[in-house]
Amino acid sequence: MLYDNHGREMTYLRLAVTDRCNLRCFYCMPEEGIHYLPEKQLLTWEEMLRIVQQLYALGLKKIRLTGGEPLLRSGIIEFLEELSRLDGLEICLTSNGVLLEKHIPKLLDLGVRSVNLSLDSLDRDRFRQITRRDDFEVVYSAMLALIHAQFQVKINAVVMEGKNEQDILPLVRLTDKFPISVRFIEEMPFNGSGKEAPKLTWDFIKILEHIRSHYGALTPLASHYGETSTRYQISGYKGDVGVIAAFSRTFCGTCNRIRLTAMGEVKTCLYDDGVFNMKAFLRNGASDQEIRQTFLALFGNRPKDGFEAEKNRKGIINESMTTIGG
Repeated sequence: MLYDNHGREMTYLRLAVTDRCNLRCFYCMPEEGIHYLPEKQLLTWEEMLRIVQQLYALGLKKIRLTGGEPLLRSGIIEFLEELSRLDGLEICLTSNGVLLEKHIPKLLDLGVRSVNLSLDSLDRDRFRQITRRDDFEVVYSAMLALIHAQFQVKINAVVMEGKNEQDILPLVRLTDKFPISVRFIEEMPFNGSGKEAPKLTWDFIKILEHIRSHYGALTPLASHYGETSTRYQISGYKGDVGVIAAFSRTFCGTCNRIRLTAMGEVKTCLYDDGVFNMKAFLRNGASDQEIRQTFLALFGNRPKDGFEAEKNRKGIINESMTTIGG
């Protein structure tokens, strides 16, 4: 089994399968986008499968495919078919929803039951301002289709001062009508600009206070080990709401996540700048045993939390979230 040096069992892989995205969310990347790498410089599907198989041998229980937008990369359905052969592995997907709806029947066939959908506004104009694309209707339709197909749907909404505070309550109201989880995420500095992030105003405390000021008491829900969201129930509502303290980093004590970027960089924490080039290791002829031993060694020297990981970086944060995988 794979444990880190703080006794946390590492059972969850977040695998970015591409750095490309069809949206241009300003909190994730510059308007002109980023310099995308040629596909040959990314991990191949075969290399990703091999890594997953070795982590599965070390006790991997859950995998989430991210990007960029994972559905942009050709071959993802075939890759999901390979993953579905790993007995007991929970397969999840994070998507911006633009290309999602047509894939829903196949995702069901392959056993995918959990989808995280990025949706920062329920207003078409604000959605366009945030994403720099006019795709709100497509994304909202995909959300409804997921709910109709009885997926476990989680809405991820980044709260940004001066951009979408007025969307917090409308998003909360979605949980009255639909059995979904709406999670409000603190804004993080991974926008690809290389500039120091502005002071965080809408932290998890202020977000919760804003919701409570309109709904009164919120009933806390039990959380699972490794869960980043602190979730609450509003009386009589079908779904739940949560906050993810992604910048405040209050959940590091139970973090069970292994991160692998599309370029093959292993991250033991979202806030580190990459600790090992797994792609080069594989292409230099590493054996399966060496892959497993390397993961054991990397997580045997893991920072205690995101603050320590950020302190250990070689430079300031200049990555785009689309190159990390969220």
